[in-house]
Amino acid sequence: MKNRRVCSNSPRKEAAGVWKRTPEPPFSCGRGQENFGAVVFFTMEIKTDVKESSLILLKQGAEARVFESDFVGRRSVIKERFSKKYRHPTLDSKITLKRLNAEARCMTKARRLGVSTPALYSVDPVLHTLTFEYVEGPSVKDILLEFGSHGIIEERLDDIALQIGDAIGKLHDGGLIHGDLTTSNMLLKSGTNQLVLIDFGLSFTSTLPEDKAVDLYVLERALLSMHSSCGNVMDRILAAYRKSSKQWSSTLNKLAQVRQRGRKRTMVG
Repeated sequence: MKNRRVCSNSPRKEAAGVWKRTPEPPFSCGRGQENFGAVVFFTMEIKTDVKESSLILLKQGAEARVFESDFVGRRSVIKERFSKKYRHPTLDSKITLKRLNAEARCMTKARRLGVSTPALYSVDPVLHTLTFEYVEGPSVKDILLEFGSHGIIEERLDDIALQIGDAIGKLHDGGLIHGDLTTSNMLLKSGTNQLVLIDFGLSFTSTLPEDKAVDLYVLERALLSMHSSCGNVMDRILAAYRKSSKQWSSTLNKLAQVRQRGRKRTMVG
């Protein structure tokens, strides 16, 4: 993988230790009030001879750092939500833990709705980390950028759009909003070309057509800004969305209104 650097200053330590199950903090996914079943929470009980491990930093954003590592012999990804120094430590810890648990629960719900996501191995409420399955394969962003540079493979583009529309339809009918639908957060698993959605850090539960429409609008804007050379991919995605979602009509009617508001903002500046 390109542009990776080894980071030894991570909060995670490799040691002769034992994974201990800890009480699951009561929490629901995002703004909703429902619970979606158990996610197992683990913390590492560190023994003596603790030795700092080297993790490969894959990405860093405003809210979290993402590392490549291994979990019980499995190749994995660790997402660490780091503290914000401008917040009071007690408040910061509560907010960070709340968002950590929300992301875990939303990922769990997405899988139950039939949407492929990385398997969640563990949640560490002490170090504020999530450990996921490592998904081997390119992002949809990389594939569409390649199409823009070297020409579109229509059959493959149709398959990708079909999978995206189908996955979003399942999420929305299940009352789950992804919150950050960009082509960077969609992977195609090597070998099967199965679409895998990642990064549920902004996800929440909602049955409102407005929230579903905004979710689609975020994706539409991302496609227009990054992949305009691939043609109107969004039309193909929405065609698949109509087939997947039983509530597509109210959502797409609201999407038209959201687009109008977006155009007005662009005109006014």
